[in-house]
Amino acid sequence: MKSKTILKHLPFREILLHLAFWVVVWFFFVYFFSYNTEGRVYILWFSSALLPVTMFVTYLMVYRLIPKFLLDKRYGLFALYSFYTLVFSAYVVVLIIYACLFFILDSEVSSMPPMAKNFVSVMILIYLVVGIVSLINLLNYNFKTISRNKELQNKILTTQLQLKEQELSYLKMQIHPHFLFNTLNTIYGFAIKQSRQTPDIILKLSNLLDYILYQVSKPRVSLSDEVAHIREYIELERIRFEETLKVSFKAGTIDKKIQIAPMLLIPFVENAFKHGNLVDGFLSIDIEIAVTGKRLDFSISNTILADEANPEKRGIGLENIRKRLELHYGDDYRLRAETRDKQYSVYLIIFNLNTQKDAPNDTMPDS
Repeated sequence: MKSKTILKHLPFREILLHLAFWVVVWFFFVYFFSYNTEGRVYILWFSSALLPVTMFVTYLMVYRLIPKFLLDKRYGLFALYSFYTLVFSAYVVVLIIYACLFFILDSEVSSMPPMAKNFVSVMILIYLVVGIVSLINLLNYNFKTISRNKELQNKILTTQLQLKEQELSYLKMQIHPHFLFNTLNTIYGFAIKQSRQTPDIILKLSNLLDYILYQVSKPRVSLSDEVAHIREYIELERIRFEETLKVSFKAGTIDKKIQIAPMLLIPFVENAFKHGNLVDGFLSIDIEIAVTGKRLDFSISNTILADEANPEKRGIGLENIRKRLELHYGDDYRLRAETRDKQYSVYLIIFNLNTQKDAPNDTMPDS
């Protein structure tokens, strides 16, 4: 039963290739030893006798010595066993030469083909075949090793990409509840007052929800869309803060081809409203966005009280954004936060913005 299973899984095509190769080698031996001689019978028997020796040494080298010792970097043992193989094969070749001379030529040395008399030539011929097959085997091994390494690298990169995507999804999930919580609180307050502004607030929130639910799943969105939704968010907060809010929002000309990670800038604005304090009766927020080539300069500052000047009290928001920046932009960004004169400021620079070539060439006017 076991033998049937083995035969069933034999690489039949490979066996045929091996047989064809050794037939070619046999004809090569016959051609080589036929040089300057007429002893066809002797040449056929002599070539046939050398072929098993050549096959034995070749397969021993390819399937035993090279994989077990050479590829395993056990060079001393490889050299030692290769020497033993050389001595053994030389001994067998000598026996073949004398056996063919005695049984076929009746010990008439003068009738031996010239090439068959030269022991060194016979050994060189055998090891020429062994060397060629061994070289092909090593090249094939190197090719398979390179292919396996590339496949492994691709699997590693795919796994890393999946991990990054999972982490990005987790970080985005942290943004959504925070963002919605603040806005729903605003609507709740105006609903209690039965304010006429409630429908307008709900409409603006609807636009923001559309951005969160559908655009944020994309790897990149238009920077101009991100800026437009920052404006929507600011308008919502203007309604909530009424006369106690002062916002300066400056955005230069922004080409819609410029791409950015979704929901990357809005959390900065959200944090400014959440953690900002009224100073002298006002919450003052200054926002500037400028794009030069593929470089984005973004800054935002808000007023804070003296006892709120510790940036570490600002929760996971900034650390969340920093992780997203690392995942999206690697080393192509700089993020800095500082507190000075009752102002908390954040500065972000992205050096290598993505560009969508097929996007329409529309621009956003200055604020």
